[in-house]
Amino acid sequence: MRFMPHALVMLSCLFAPLAWAVAPSPAVGETHGVAHTPSAAARDAGHSDRVRYTVWYPAQPGAKEQPLVVGPPGAPLFEAGAAAADAPAAPGRWPLLLLSHGNGGSARMMGWFGTALARAGYVVVAVDHPGNNGVDALTEAGSILMWHRADDLAAALAAVQIDPVLSPHVDAGRLGLVGYSAGGFTALVAAGARPDMSRLVAFCQASPKDGVCAPQAENPGLTFERRMDAAATPELAPWVASSAKDRRIPHVRAVFLMAPAMVQAFDPAELGQLSTPLSVVVGEADEVAPPATNSNVIAAADGKVRMQTLPKVGHYDFLADCTELGRQRVGELCEVRADKAATHEAAIRQARRLFDSALR
Repeated sequence: MRFMPHALVMLSCLFAPLAWAVAPSPAVGETHGVAHTPSAAARDAGHSDRVRYTVWYPAQPGAKEQPLVVGPPGAPLFEAGAAAADAPAAPGRWPLLLLSHGNGGSARMMGWFGTALARAGYVVVAVDHPGNNGVDALTEAGSILMWHRADDLAAALAAVQIDPVLSPHVDAGRLGLVGYSAGGFTALVAAGARPDMSRLVAFCQASPKDGVCAPQAENPGLTFERRMDAAATPELAPWVASSAKDRRIPHVRAVFLMAPAMVQAFDPAELGQLSTPLSVVVGEADEVAPPATNSNVIAAADGKVRMQTLPKVGHYDFLADCTELGRQRVGELCEVRADKAATHEAAIRQARRLFDSALR
């Protein structure tokens, strides 16, 4: 710490709010690990039980950050923030957030959010969900057995808690959940809401054009009918039969959702019984997980939910920033009508408001 002359100390006290506002942001570190869970083997293309996870955390001052990008080496499609690889952690024990990406996404894709919360004094653990991430081969099982994504979060949490380098800096008693899109469904399951997939099936049969029921841009060949056929196979049927199991992660104290999807899988009574503070941000123009059949259902089931609807914002506005090459190659995921930086900032601000209140 650098000592200041007496007069400067007095000025910093008099103008503390201003000094805080212009102070440089803390550095962010990034590290990676592997956890294991049996259900991963049912979803992964190679039947591995491994779950990769990424950790962003407050780093010691002076850590040299590098840009975080998503895409082929030398040809990034997305820019996801900045962090210092394996930098020493800043002193202290920090609240912990578990982060679940969307269908076909990745931990790194959510780096814009994870690094921002790490800069604000949180340890953020984001997983690559087996069979349903943008790094590995997508599988039908990975896209169908969505409730098992909660297992991935639980496995990553357990791994971080015994990690000799990370565990001294993590306070797992101050635990929050974050999910985007299908990750919102994941976070609700991890918070204790038990899905009834027959509800979602019935909804999609009645409303086949709803964005949740239609093939997704990340995997356009996986139609509703193909999902139904795969779910009935001998390989997946036993896993599907356990979908309503309670997969609650203990000690969760707050849940933050961005554009949550597949909410029709939950009975409103299941959503209403969640006791943790819940905050939702969604785009008014979201056609993939329409607010009327997703976020609004959560708010109607639980009158305590804080919900913010952002004008002109679509579903993919919550992805990382696209590069020029990304706009050329994955245009649908890069098309926005609103200011993406403002959308990200609104989500970060709302998440901080929730977690600073519940976990500090």
